[in-house]
Amino acid sequence: MKKTLCYLLTGVMAAGLLAGCGQKTQTGTENTQPKDTAAGQTEASAQTEEPSQEEESGQQEPGGAVTLTAWHDNDEAMMNALADVVNEALAGDNITLKFEKKSDVSSQIRLYGTDAENGPDMYLFAHDSLGSFAEMGILEPVGNLISAEKEADLIPMTIEAATYKGEQYLMPVYYETVLFMYNKALWEGEVPSTTEELYDYMEAHTDTAAGTYALVNQHSNTYNVAPFINGFGGYVIDKDGNPGLNAQETKDAITYNKKFAMLQADGDYNTVTALFNEGKAAAIIGGPWLVSGIKEAGIDLGIKALTDFTLPDGNPMIPYSGVQCIGVLKYAAENKKEAVEKVLEVLAGTEAGVTLAKGFNCAPANSRAYDDPDVASNEMILAMKKSAEKAVPMPNIPEMSVMWGPAESLLAAVNKSGEDVDTAAEKYQKEALTAIQDMK
Repeated sequence: MKKTLCYLLTGVMAAGLLAGCGQKTQTGTENTQPKDTAAGQTEASAQTEEPSQEEESGQQEPGGAVTLTAWHDNDEAMMNALADVVNEALAGDNITLKFEKKSDVSSQIRLYGTDAENGPDMYLFAHDSLGSFAEMGILEPVGNLISAEKEADLIPMTIEAATYKGEQYLMPVYYETVLFMYNKALWEGEVPSTTEELYDYMEAHTDTAAGTYALVNQHSNTYNVAPFINGFGGYVIDKDGNPGLNAQETKDAITYNKKFAMLQADGDYNTVTALFNEGKAAAIIGGPWLVSGIKEAGIDLGIKALTDFTLPDGNPMIPYSGVQCIGVLKYAAENKKEAVEKVLEVLAGTEAGVTLAKGFNCAPANSRAYDDPDVASNEMILAMKKSAEKAVPMPNIPEMSVMWGPAESLLAAVNKSGEDVDTAAEKYQKEALTAIQDMK
């Protein structure tokens, strides 16, 4: 009982990473963009939303018609487009999928995950909340609802993200990673292929006194620094829930990242985004959630996968990936199994992936969606697909929910306060261990 309560409370304090292809929720203390344009962790409100009569889970209707309700926190136009794909495909089966937007989906699912009358049948959310939900026992493994044959075209990395303790609980729909994004009008010459060459370019093209930069990044945000940490062989937390903030490889990565941070701005989301959109930075490490602002600024955007940059140890930069997945509540699997199965099959298919890619710059989990000519010509989506070959899914274990704070405090201590890496790493490793122990 204590452990279940702990998962509920920590979940209320930590939301999942991704809220949509053009939308980003916070991964920690450093991201400060507005909620509607927010990929990271938000401080979730404990205040609940009481579902209205219209928001109740779809019930069996006369004539065998079934309505399934799925909660989300994404762009509503995108969700409507996805629902259209499903509903057109299943019109002959009298099955309707209805997406309902909820603020703070993660805590809402925790509160209503056993409430068949008021809760949803499904939800679409980032995979990093999986461990907590699975430990609460509220999810039906999708392996009981969709065959391996129907998932055969899904990118392996997305299946990994959807799996917890050897069981696939979620059905991947699309994913995101951070990328190297540059202004073609400002970047001089070819984009380097090594991080050392990139650093040399930054030294030659950065004037901090004048407020102009070659490259900006949220240099003290765990999600944005993960490409360095993972590339050096370090880790924030391992699969068994052990923090790695004081691992030598992690400290080496943080030390290496610091020299880049010294040639960048303060590092908060609003600052680096404004610098890039205003033409004061030639490049930024970010993701598809930045695209709308970049388009409004009239920037001719170039894209390169971070995995195309080689670190001094010979390994590529390895970003985290955030995978948006469908989760099915147990009561829905019991009461509406046939309808749920059919909806999952459509969402796993090529048409759903192509719709998300063409309309909303999402990188589909379905690999065959990339055969579509329009998808195959989308530079950003192809860069994310290339990243997916090496990207590491964000840890989906419950303990990760308390790791963002200590990890980002460590980065800020080193990059902003000039603290010794070894000393700071030991301090925040202990803080992380205490936070994890408090969960148990």
